[in-house]
Amino acid sequence: MTEVTLARLGLDSSSNTYVVILRERDGRRLLPIWIGQPEAESIVLHINGVVRERPLTHDLCRAIIVGLGGTLERVNITKVEKSTYFAELHIATDGGHVVIDARPSDSIAIALRLGAPLFAADDLLTVLEEDADEDTSDDDDAGPTFGPSGPVRLPTPRGEMTPDQLKAYLEQLRPEDFGKFRP
Repeated sequence: MTEVTLARLGLDSSSNTYVVILRERDGRRLLPIWIGQPEAESIVLHINGVVRERPLTHDLCRAIIVGLGGTLERVNITKVEKSTYFAELHIATDGGHVVIDARPSDSIAIALRLGAPLFAADDLLTVLEEDADEDTSDDDDAGPTFGPSGPVRLPTPRGEMTPDQLKAYLEQLRPEDFGKFRP
């Protein structure tokens, strides 16, 4: 498992779904996970410090964990099967340690509210690699693979990318960039 942080949350215009990009802490590998609108909105509300009059579901989960004397130690994003990602909430209580199966999107929203670290299985992380040679041609067959229901064939970005450059890169995805997921 490798610790990851929330690098970006955006809308994939080619599939009209939200995508959360997790980035390896102190590294270059990424884990994009396509998520639902309610989870995306919950994450954005928390990031922006918006407090609702009544608790949203992820706020309620936070209140339950804290109210029962638990501590969210970490979230593990463990695997993908049939285009579905799996995660675990690791909660410490006075009675011991509990591992709860959860969706990554919900797990991320809850972890952000509780300040818990996020971890991802190493085999889920993808590197946006530089071309080995100095060829500057636009080779749409190069690069990593990932996508809303699995991998995507992306052109390889040139050089190091800032968060804004990554955003622009992801916004340029075309429907034909998306492929069939084969784990």
